[in-house]
Amino acid sequence: MRRIAIANQKGGVGKTTTAANLGTCIARLGKRVLLVDMDPQANLSIHMGIAVGRDEPSTYTLMRGENTLEETLRDTMVEGLRIIPSNIDLAGLEVELSTQSEGREKCLARALEGLDEQFDYLFVDCPPSLGLLTLNGMCAVDEIFIPLQTEFFALQGLGRLVETVRRVRSSLNPKVEVTGIIAAMFDVRTSLAREVVQDIKEHFGDRLFETVVRKNVRLAEAPGFGAPVILYDPDCYGSQDYRSLALEVLAMDSKWPEVPIRDHHPACLPAEVTEGRSQVE
Repeated sequence: MRRIAIANQKGGVGKTTTAANLGTCIARLGKRVLLVDMDPQANLSIHMGIAVGRDEPSTYTLMRGENTLEETLRDTMVEGLRIIPSNIDLAGLEVELSTQSEGREKCLARALEGLDEQFDYLFVDCPPSLGLLTLNGMCAVDEIFIPLQTEFFALQGLGRLVETVRRVRSSLNPKVEVTGIIAAMFDVRTSLAREVVQDIKEHFGDRLFETVVRKNVRLAEAPGFGAPVILYDPDCYGSQDYRSLALEVLAMDSKWPEVPIRDHHPACLPAEVTEGRSQVE
Protein backbone atom coordinates (compact mmCIF):
# COMPACT_ATOMS: atom_id res chain seq x y z
CA MET A 1 0.00 0.00 0.00
CA ARG A 2 1.26 3.48 -0.86
CA ARG A 3 0.89 5.83 2.09
CA ILE A 4 0.75 9.51 1.12
CA ALA A 5 0.22 12.65 3.19
CA ILE A 6 -0.99 15.81 1.50
CA ALA A 7 0.58 18.69 3.42
CA ASN A 8 1.27 22.40 3.35
CA GLN A 9 1.15 24.70 6.35
CA LYS A 10 -0.60 27.31 4.23
CA GLY A 11 -4.36 27.20 4.05
CA GLY A 12 -6.35 27.50 0.84
CA VAL A 13 -3.77 25.88 -1.45
CA GLY A 14 -5.83 22.85 -2.48
CA LYS A 15 -4.89 20.15 0.04
CA THR A 16 -8.42 18.97 0.76
CA THR A 17 -9.52 19.42 -2.85
CA THR A 18 -6.61 17.24 -3.92
CA ALA A 19 -7.24 14.56 -1.28
CA ALA A 20 -10.91 14.26 -2.21
CA ASN A 21 -10.58 14.36 -5.99
CA LEU A 22 -7.30 12.51 -6.44
CA GLY A 23 -8.54 9.79 -4.10
CA THR A 24 -11.81 9.56 -6.02
CA CYS A 25 -10.13 9.33 -9.43
CA ILE A 26 -7.74 6.62 -8.26
CA ALA A 27 -10.63 4.66 -6.73
CA ARG A 28 -12.54 4.90 -10.01
CA LEU A 29 -9.52 3.40 -11.73
CA GLY A 30 -10.10 0.25 -9.72
CA LYS A 31 -7.89 0.80 -6.68
CA ARG A 32 -8.92 0.52 -3.03
CA VAL A 33 -8.41 3.92 -1.44
CA LEU A 34 -8.63 5.21 2.13
CA LEU A 35 -8.85 8.90 3.01
CA VAL A 36 -7.93 10.06 6.52
CA ASP A 37 -9.20 13.48 7.60
CA MET A 38 -6.66 14.96 10.02
CA ASP A 39 -8.12 18.47 10.02
CA PRO A 40 -10.43 19.47 12.91
CA GLN A 41 -12.41 21.58 10.43
CA ALA A 42 -13.46 18.28 8.80
CA ASN A 43 -13.47 19.80 5.31
CA LEU A 44 -12.50 16.51 3.66
CA SER A 45 -15.31 14.66 5.41
CA ILE A 46 -17.82 17.33 4.37
CA HIS A 47 -16.45 17.30 0.82
CA MET A 48 -17.25 13.57 0.70
CA GLY A 49 -20.78 14.14 2.02
CA ILE A 50 -20.11 12.90 5.55
CA ALA A 51 -20.84 14.81 8.74
CA VAL A 52 -19.76 13.19 11.99
CA GLY A 53 -21.31 14.06 15.34
CA ARG A 54 -19.21 14.46 18.46
CA ASP A 55 -20.45 11.13 19.84
CA GLU A 56 -19.57 9.15 16.68
CA PRO A 57 -16.35 7.33 15.74
CA SER A 58 -13.84 9.71 14.14
CA THR A 59 -10.13 10.34 13.73
CA TYR A 60 -10.18 11.70 17.27
CA THR A 61 -11.69 8.62 18.89
CA LEU A 62 -9.51 6.32 16.76
CA MET A 63 -6.29 8.00 17.82
CA ARG A 64 -7.38 8.00 21.46
CA GLY A 65 -8.11 4.27 21.27
CA GLU A 66 -11.81 4.70 21.98
CA ASN A 67 -12.82 3.07 18.69
CA THR A 68 -11.25 0.41 16.51
CA LEU A 69 -10.23 0.98 12.91
CA GLU A 70 -13.19 -1.03 11.61
CA GLU A 71 -15.59 1.00 13.76
CA THR A 72 -14.20 4.24 12.36
CA LEU A 73 -14.10 3.43 8.65
CA ARG A 74 -16.98 4.92 6.64
CA ASP A 75 -18.10 4.21 3.09
CA THR A 76 -18.45 7.05 0.59
CA MET A 77 -20.59 7.44 -2.53
CA VAL A 78 -17.59 6.24 -4.57
CA GLU A 79 -17.06 2.49 -4.87
CA GLY A 80 -13.68 1.44 -3.50
CA LEU A 81 -13.22 4.70 -1.56
CA ARG A 82 -13.55 4.80 2.24
CA ILE A 83 -12.81 7.52 4.76
CA ILE A 84 -11.89 7.99 8.40
CA PRO A 85 -13.83 11.19 9.08
CA SER A 86 -13.00 14.05 11.42
CA ASN A 87 -14.85 16.52 13.61
CA ILE A 88 -14.05 19.50 15.82
CA ASP A 89 -13.01 17.25 18.72
CA LEU A 90 -9.74 16.63 16.89
CA ALA A 91 -8.64 20.17 17.80
CA GLY A 92 -8.47 19.08 21.43
CA LEU A 93 -6.27 16.10 20.64
CA GLU A 94 -3.32 18.32 19.80
CA VAL A 95 -3.50 19.79 23.29
CA GLU A 96 -3.82 16.33 24.84
CA LEU A 97 -0.84 15.01 22.88
CA SER A 98 1.33 17.95 23.91
CA THR A 99 1.32 16.66 27.50
CA GLN A 100 2.74 13.27 26.49
CA SER A 101 6.48 12.76 26.64
CA GLU A 102 6.83 9.77 24.30
CA GLY A 103 5.10 8.42 21.21
CA ARG A 104 2.81 11.38 20.67
CA GLU A 105 3.86 11.79 17.02
CA LYS A 106 2.97 8.18 16.15
CA CYS A 107 -0.60 7.83 17.44
CA LEU A 108 -2.00 7.77 13.90
CA ALA A 109 0.64 5.31 12.67
CA ARG A 110 -0.23 2.91 15.48
CA ALA A 111 -3.96 3.31 14.83
CA LEU A 112 -3.53 2.46 11.13
CA GLU A 113 -1.48 -0.70 11.63
CA GLY A 114 -2.70 -3.67 9.61
CA LEU A 115 -4.13 -1.67 6.70
CA ASP A 116 -1.82 -2.95 3.98
CA GLU A 117 -4.07 -5.87 3.00
CA GLN A 118 -7.22 -3.73 2.85
CA PHE A 119 -6.18 -0.81 0.65
CA ASP A 120 -3.89 0.08 -2.24
CA TYR A 121 -3.61 3.79 -1.44
CA LEU A 122 -3.82 5.85 1.74
CA PHE A 123 -4.17 9.64 1.57
CA VAL A 124 -3.87 11.67 4.78
CA ASP A 125 -5.26 15.21 4.53
CA CYS A 126 -3.16 17.26 6.97
CA PRO A 127 -4.31 20.52 8.61
CA PRO A 128 -2.82 23.90 7.57
CA SER A 129 -0.15 23.90 10.28
CA LEU A 130 3.04 22.11 11.30
CA GLY A 131 1.75 21.00 14.69
CA LEU A 132 1.33 17.55 16.20
CA LEU A 133 -1.55 16.57 13.93
CA THR A 134 0.56 17.15 10.83
CA LEU A 135 3.51 15.38 12.44
CA ASN A 136 1.24 12.39 13.07
CA GLY A 137 0.30 12.43 9.41
CA MET A 138 3.95 12.49 8.33
CA CYS A 139 4.86 9.64 10.67
CA ALA A 140 2.08 7.44 9.28
CA VAL A 141 3.17 7.65 5.61
CA ASP A 142 6.10 7.06 3.28
CA GLU A 143 5.41 9.90 0.85
CA ILE A 144 4.33 13.53 0.98
CA PHE A 145 2.59 15.46 -1.79
CA ILE A 146 2.70 19.26 -1.49
CA PRO A 147 0.05 21.29 -3.35
CA LEU A 148 1.31 24.77 -4.25
CA GLN A 149 -0.88 27.64 -5.35
CA THR A 150 0.54 29.11 -8.56
CA GLU A 151 0.65 32.67 -7.29
CA PHE A 152 3.39 35.07 -6.25
CA PHE A 153 3.92 33.75 -2.71
CA ALA A 154 3.75 30.07 -3.68
CA LEU A 155 7.23 29.23 -2.37
CA GLN A 156 7.05 31.45 0.70
CA GLY A 157 7.36 29.41 3.88
CA LEU A 158 7.98 26.21 1.95
CA GLY A 159 11.48 25.93 3.38
CA ARG A 160 10.01 25.43 6.83
CA LEU A 161 7.84 22.56 5.58
CA VAL A 162 10.76 20.88 3.81
CA GLU A 163 12.92 21.27 6.93
CA THR A 164 10.15 19.71 9.03
CA VAL A 165 10.09 16.73 6.66
CA ARG A 166 13.88 16.38 7.03
CA ARG A 167 13.61 16.39 10.81
CA VAL A 168 10.82 13.82 10.77
CA ARG A 169 12.90 11.60 8.51
CA SER A 170 16.00 11.91 10.70
CA SER A 171 14.35 11.24 14.04
CA LEU A 172 10.85 9.75 13.65
CA ASN A 173 10.16 8.20 10.25
CA PRO A 174 13.21 7.40 8.09
CA LYS A 175 11.03 6.33 5.15
CA VAL A 176 9.17 9.59 4.54
CA GLU A 177 10.12 11.90 1.69
CA VAL A 178 8.56 14.51 -0.57
CA THR A 179 7.76 12.64 -3.79
CA GLY A 180 5.29 14.97 -5.49
CA ILE A 181 4.63 18.69 -5.94
CA ILE A 182 1.24 19.67 -7.34
CA ALA A 183 0.82 23.01 -9.10
CA ALA A 184 -2.75 23.94 -8.18
CA MET A 185 -5.19 26.78 -8.75
CA PHE A 186 -3.48 27.59 -12.05
CA ASP A 187 -4.95 30.65 -13.79
CA VAL A 188 -4.65 30.04 -17.54
CA ARG A 189 -5.22 33.75 -18.23
CA THR A 190 -2.02 35.00 -16.59
CA SER A 191 1.65 34.81 -17.46
CA LEU A 192 2.44 34.99 -13.73
CA ALA A 193 1.00 31.51 -13.19
CA ARG A 194 3.29 30.10 -15.88
CA GLU A 195 6.29 31.89 -14.34
CA VAL A 196 5.46 30.46 -10.91
CA VAL A 197 5.25 26.94 -12.33
CA GLN A 198 8.68 27.45 -13.86
CA ASP A 199 10.02 28.61 -10.48
CA ILE A 200 8.58 25.52 -8.82
CA LYS A 201 10.16 23.36 -11.53
CA GLU A 202 13.56 24.94 -10.85
CA HIS A 203 13.26 24.19 -7.14
CA PHE A 204 11.85 20.67 -7.31
CA GLY A 205 12.73 19.30 -10.74
CA ASP A 206 11.09 16.00 -11.60
CA ARG A 207 9.12 15.94 -8.35
CA LEU A 208 6.74 18.50 -9.93
CA PHE A 209 3.87 16.63 -11.58
CA GLU A 210 3.34 17.46 -15.23
CA THR A 211 -0.39 17.89 -14.62
CA VAL A 212 -1.37 21.43 -13.63
CA VAL A 213 -4.69 21.78 -11.79
CA ARG A 214 -6.47 24.74 -13.31
CA LYS A 215 -8.70 27.16 -11.45
CA ASN A 216 -12.24 26.00 -11.98
CA VAL A 217 -15.58 27.14 -10.60
CA ARG A 218 -16.84 23.55 -10.46
CA LEU A 219 -13.98 22.58 -8.17
CA ALA A 220 -15.03 25.33 -5.78
CA GLU A 221 -18.72 24.40 -5.96
CA ALA A 222 -18.46 20.64 -5.52
CA PRO A 223 -17.66 20.59 -1.75
CA GLY A 224 -20.85 22.54 -1.05
CA PHE A 225 -22.83 19.60 -2.41
CA GLY A 226 -20.82 16.92 -0.64
CA ALA A 227 -19.44 15.37 -3.82
CA PRO A 228 -16.10 15.01 -5.62
CA VAL A 229 -15.94 17.13 -8.74
CA ILE A 230 -15.82 14.06 -11.02
CA LEU A 231 -19.36 13.25 -9.86
CA TYR A 232 -20.52 16.85 -9.72
CA ASP A 233 -19.36 17.71 -13.25
CA PRO A 234 -17.36 14.94 -14.99
CA ASP A 235 -16.50 17.10 -17.99
CA CYS A 236 -15.13 20.24 -16.31
CA TYR A 237 -11.46 21.23 -16.15
CA GLY A 238 -11.22 20.08 -12.55
CA SER A 239 -12.33 16.56 -13.44
CA GLN A 240 -9.99 16.42 -16.42
CA ASP A 241 -7.01 17.62 -14.39
CA TYR A 242 -7.51 15.24 -11.47
CA ARG A 243 -7.97 12.30 -13.85
CA SER A 244 -4.65 13.21 -15.44
CA LEU A 245 -2.99 13.61 -12.04
CA ALA A 246 -4.33 10.23 -10.94
CA LEU A 247 -2.68 8.58 -13.95
CA GLU A 248 0.63 10.24 -13.07
CA VAL A 249 0.40 9.00 -9.49
CA LEU A 250 -0.36 5.46 -10.65
CA ALA A 251 2.47 5.62 -13.18
CA MET A 252 4.91 6.27 -10.30
CA ASP A 253 4.22 2.70 -9.24
CA SER A 254 5.75 0.27 -11.73
CA LYS A 255 2.88 -2.14 -11.13
CA TRP A 256 0.39 0.27 -12.72
CA PRO A 257 1.93 1.77 -15.88
CA GLU A 258 -0.31 3.67 -18.30
CA VAL A 259 -3.61 2.75 -16.65
CA PRO A 260 -6.52 3.67 -18.97
CA ILE A 261 -9.35 5.91 -17.77
CA ARG A 262 -12.57 3.91 -17.53
CA ASP A 263 -14.91 6.35 -15.77
CA HIS A 264 -16.29 8.43 -18.64
CA HIS A 265 -19.79 7.80 -17.30
CA PRO A 266 -19.67 8.38 -13.52
CA ALA A 267 -22.43 7.14 -11.27
CA CYS A 268 -25.39 9.45 -10.78
CA LEU A 269 -25.29 11.93 -7.94
CA PRO A 270 -27.71 11.59 -5.04
CA ALA A 271 -30.98 13.43 -5.66
CA GLU A 272 -30.25 16.15 -3.11
CA VAL A 273 -26.96 16.93 -4.81
CA THR A 274 -28.55 17.03 -8.25
CA GLU A 275 -31.21 19.39 -7.00
CA GLY A 276 -28.64 21.61 -5.36
CA ARG A 277 -26.55 21.65 -8.50
CA SER A 278 -29.43 22.81 -10.65
CA GLN A 279 -29.84 25.84 -8.39
CA VAL A 280 -26.35 27.13 -9.14
CA GLU A 281 -26.32 26.63 -12.89
